[in-house]
Parts: sequence; C-alpha cells; structure tokens
Amino acid sequence: MPELRIDPLSGQRTIIAGERSQRPGGAPGLSPEFAADAGIHRARDPFAEGNEQLTPPELYALRPDGGAPDSPGWSVRVVPNLYPALSPSDPGHGEGGSAVQAPPAAVAAEASGSGRPGAAAELLLSRPAIGAHEVIVNAPEPVYSLAELPLEQVHAAVEVWRERMRTHAASAYVQLIVNERREAGASLPHTHAQLYALDFVPAAVARERERAAAYADRMMGQNLLEDLVAEEVRRGERIVAIDEEAVLMAPYASRVPFQLQLAPRRPRAHFESEGPSGAALLHDGLRRLARHLGGSPPLNMWVRTAPRGAKGFCWRIDVLPRLTHLAGLELSSEISLNIVAPEHAASLLRDA
Repeated sequence: MPELRIDPLSGQRTIIAGERSQRPGGAPGLSPEFAADAGIHRARDPFAEGNEQLTPPELYALRPDGGAPDSPGWSVRVVPNLYPALSPSDPGHGEGGSAVQAPPAAVAAEASGSGRPGAAAELLLSRPAIGAHEVIVNAPEPVYSLAELPLEQVHAAVEVWRERMRTHAASAYVQLIVNERREAGASLPHTHAQLYALDFVPAAVARERERAAAYADRMMGQNLLEDLVAEEVRRGERIVAIDEEAVLMAPYASRVPFQLQLAPRRPRAHFESEGPSGAALLHDGLRRLARHLGGSPPLNMWVRTAPRGAKGFCWRIDVLPRLTHLAGLELSSEISLNIVAPEHAASLLRDA
C-alpha cells in the first residue's frame, strides 16, 4: 500500500509507491545507450590535463610536484565558471570575487515587511545576483563520474571542495554541488563540482535550519541529524554501509529511487571544518550504485553545511540518481513520488 512519509530534516513529503515500478516501462534503470558510451573526446575536453588554455585562469590547484598555474601537473583544479550564474560585487575583489553586497534598500524593506515603496515593488522584486561561481575539476582524467576515480583522487577532490568553501566563508551560504551526465544537468561530461557563494541563505536551507533549531530546543540540545542517524542504525533496514567516519543510508522519505544520504558518525556543523569528510564512504556508495545499475547513473549531489545562525545543525551529503523523471505531481505540488522503497534500495545496495 502506498505510504506518505515526511522527511525529518526538511519536512518535504514523499509518497512511497513501490508497486508503480511494476507498471509497463516503470522500472527505474539506465537507458541502453549508457552501455555503448563512446567516452569523452579528450581533445575537446576543457577540463582534461593539457587543455588548460581552454578555461579561464585558475584560482587554485593541487600540484603535487609544483609547477606554474595553468599548466599540466595538477591533480585537482579550480577555475571561474566561464558562464557564471552570479556576478562579483566588485570585479576586482579577491580571487573569487565573493564579497557580499547589501541588497537595495527597497528590496531589503520588502523582505523585512517594512515600508511600502509601491505596488510594483511589492510584486516584482529583483536585485543583482551577487556572489562567486566556481568549477572544481575533480581529476585530470577525463571520466564521467567520481565513482570511476581511485579513492585517493576522490579524497583529494573532496579536500579541495572544503578548501574552496573555506575561501568563501564570508558569504551568507556556500552551496557545493556535483551534476554527473547531461541528464542531470552537466553541460560538460568530465567530472567536476560547482561552488556557488551566495549572499543569501536559500529558503530550503533556512527551513532545515529552523527545523534543526526547533528540535534542539524541544530535545534539550540534541542534534536532529545525530539522533536520526542513531535511530536508523538501530533499525538497520535503511543502512547501506558504515565506516569509521560516516554512515551511508537510504533516507526514510527518499525523493527518488536509490537516493543516498551520508552523515558523519559524530555531528559537526560545517563540512568545511577540519575533521572526517566521509570521502571513502561516498566513493563506496557511488561504486555500489554503479555496480547495481550496470554503470554510473546520471545524478545530482550536494553538500549541506550549516548556514549562518544555525543551531543544532549537522552537515551531510545527498546523492540523487536521475533514473526517473519529475512529472506533474512533483512539479505542481512539491510532493515526491518514489517507486522504489528506500528499504528495498538499501538492501539491493548492501548486496552490491
């Protein structure tokens, strides 16, 4: 029987309806063309080692043997996005241009509910999209997925994610994402992450901050994600794997088939802080997905770190494979419809 579940971290609702996977064409999986993938054309790959001239000048790079910027010899490389979604407040400010610009007074008044500058301003609010937008090339090898890299390379990439998040710590919020394959929004196939240094806290993050703080107030300072992980480990049915740093699970209200969530064994607010990163278990989870599905799927991944002013917050990493399509219900109501129960998904991935 279908079941409505509420995600304890975000409050989002998901209908779990595993029976729908039995309908004609309903079983989630990779399309046949993945098996016949011809690979990345290195000569046209701006992220491949040796093609540094095809990107903007680098902002940061790991170079184990030294070497000049914008030359071969790097293991992880950071460049400005060639087509940025955000503009620096001062084009000459810093390496990432991430200084925060206060919103215009009219917009600030509307956001706070004070002042009435007119009906048009009430209805149609806008201001410049200020911040920094960077690309972190996860490896010099032209591969599609983090799962295809050796573990030590994933460790290196994750450490650079954290370094760049620290670089932009003055921003209101730093969002680190990974899109793998065009079906998940990647315009270039070579594995890379993107960093958005925002001058505001996104509404979805703010809602999670409020839920974490409210839980801490009700539960005498307890951490919401820490308690959730402890309960999931006690039950065991949605746990995929555990190591000394982190826990990997299929979330209780998974939004899509085979969604994964990684959380640290001991709660820490900020992913970018020193300490365990969960890179090994993340790599393990991605390889389990690839083994079960017969190839690395299109997916979206993001790091959720504590926003400014958070109380009782713990970082995590979410991985959402793109095996099904968003349709009318999801787009019209923000209710997810998942046709693979997370308990079943966890069982399959434990066996992978």
